[in-house]
Amino acid sequence: MKENKKIEIKSFTKSELAQYLQGLGEPAYRADQIFNWLYNRLSLDYDEMKNIPKTLRKKLNEETHITSLTKVNETFSPVTGTKKFLFNTLDNYNIESVVIPEGKRTTLCVSTQVGCPLDCKFCATGLMGFERNLSVGEIIDQYILTAKEYGKKKITNIVFMGMGEPLLNFQATVKAIENLRNELNTGISRNRITVSTSGIPSKIRALADTSLRVKIALSLHSPFDEVRNSLMPINIKYPLTDTIEALKYYTQKTKTRITFEYLMLEGINDRKEDVKGLARICGSLPSKINLIPFNKIDHMSPAGISATLNPSPKERIEKFANTLREKNITVMIRNTQGDDIAAACGQLAIKSKKGRRIKVF
Repeated sequence: MKENKKIEIKSFTKSELAQYLQGLGEPAYRADQIFNWLYNRLSLDYDEMKNIPKTLRKKLNEETHITSLTKVNETFSPVTGTKKFLFNTLDNYNIESVVIPEGKRTTLCVSTQVGCPLDCKFCATGLMGFERNLSVGEIIDQYILTAKEYGKKKITNIVFMGMGEPLLNFQATVKAIENLRNELNTGISRNRITVSTSGIPSKIRALADTSLRVKIALSLHSPFDEVRNSLMPINIKYPLTDTIEALKYYTQKTKTRITFEYLMLEGINDRKEDVKGLARICGSLPSKINLIPFNKIDHMSPAGISATLNPSPKERIEKFANTLREKNITVMIRNTQGDDIAAACGQLAIKSKKGRRIKVF
């Protein structure tokens, strides 16, 4: 990231903000007031904070920046109501967020990295390569800017499931969750925050050891290492057995249930043996499965798999789900959202700006 002399105000937790303000000669309770303006009232301007002394507002304007992103573009699906936002960072990178309405729930999907280093073969973000991790403020501003537009109470859930692997940006992800969960930010509980991961066992355990107790969704996509290795190269470094053991630790420590995200790929992971493999894994820990129709993108098929990546037919997905349910496994089929607006992670950013590829593992 290019050097920016100003401090990112949202990089502070409430206690850290109190310490910073005390260093300026201000009482600690100013942190509560500022947090309320930032996260509850969604303020983007210090001058709106009328209960903050003018001298302090001037100092904050001089030393910190209150926003880390600007909105560049948005696309809207009149079919599903899905809305995709393209944001620009202060150092001119593009990232994405998606708002997905479904019944009484409206979910915001946020990014944690510019691009992604994992190179999953079904993901448009992988085509971008990896530029850098997002800061705490850049993660949080995806919520602030979308909630300000939608109305704060309308954003009911947050999933760390956009561009990037959240657990490879562990500290910023954890701090962002801590700020979003703060009691001054009413309406977002731990039960409404989900972290999606491709499987980094040590970080899954580290997340379990925090006090956050948020939900975890594992991008599973196959119960077999050989298939998963081809779809998700990260599995070569962190085999499925190690990841499942870490998830068991997480469920035991947090008393939460794991969600397995499962992208349905015709002829690759929708076979009878896949049902048996999934049943074996689900029987080992509290869990449920989300079956996801594939938003097809134009790219080469993964090494080791002869067929191109194609979505499983709807009737095959239904049969797959019913077979799992017969084995007493909780299964949901996710509704296709945003095909008409390129809502798969990374598609809008790729159209706007192609990043460099940097390997980090």
